[in-house]
Amino acid sequence: MSFLKRLTWLLERRKKYPPDDIHRAGDLAEMRLAKLSRAAGRDNGWKIYESVRIPDPDGGRREIDMVIIGGNSILIVEQKHWAGSFRINKEHHFIQKRKNGDEHSHDGVADRIARKARLLAELHQRRLGLASEEEPDVRVIVAMTHHRLDWPRIPEDLAAEMVNEKGFLDIIKAVNPGKPNLDLIETLEGFNTWDEVHLHGGLMNKGDVFELGLGSDIDTIFAQRECEVTGTASHKRGFLAIFDKQPSKALIKIGKKNADVTLAQGACINMHVVGEPKPRQIPWARIDKIVLSKPPAEWNKSG
Repeated sequence: MSFLKRLTWLLERRKKYPPDDIHRAGDLAEMRLAKLSRAAGRDNGWKIYESVRIPDPDGGRREIDMVIIGGNSILIVEQKHWAGSFRINKEHHFIQKRKNGDEHSHDGVADRIARKARLLAELHQRRLGLASEEEPDVRVIVAMTHHRLDWPRIPEDLAAEMVNEKGFLDIIKAVNPGKPNLDLIETLEGFNTWDEVHLHGGLMNKGDVFELGLGSDIDTIFAQRECEVTGTASHKRGFLAIFDKQPSKALIKIGKKNADVTLAQGACINMHVVGEPKPRQIPWARIDKIVLSKPPAEWNKSG
């Protein structure tokens, strides 16, 4: 390998990708609420699922921030961690006023989460062929979790309940949903979530990983998996590593199978990152860790 290629590879490994502060704050708030929800709902038997992705008959998949199930009840939760203030107009658009004075319209926050709730309930019903009287009790909630938020008057005909963080946790603590419904648990276990690729410097890319780019054997196992995949990469980033022929390695875990991989220059993951128009290659030289969701169940692979 030429000196120029070695230098290019070293610079790729050394480059840092800092986290997006706005998205990171939202991610941390979601993680915090899920942790608090698990603690609050433990005694009553609530089961928490984060970032649930369901197929949309209009195409693609839609994410639900949190789904909480217990007995034959489902709580469908959209979390917003806004500071400042917001208002809700006649069309039920949420107009957020930011710290710099700008306003941003979030069209149909309550309507969108209510539609996702209907889609999830319909999937469960179709999977089991349930009669209407057997359908789960679905409750749709928008949780505004930032403590520095001024609330407007909430329209009575809004498609979702509106609560702050304490009000949301009080619901979980106060309601005992009864004996777990195993069919409902099986439905929720059939959904998947986002794949996560963590880059050097702290940036996390969410989306769908299609190939690991670590050779045909590993990619075949990856394509046929029915479980979560995790992996860590270690890279030599000191300047003397320019003379190292094998400066990068990865440990990949697919179920009970472990693979120690020496990463070649140019090895890339193929990923469609959320918000981007098409998939792209992410060099393993940038990656510190991967956490990839198990695939959706067979009955849930449309969309």
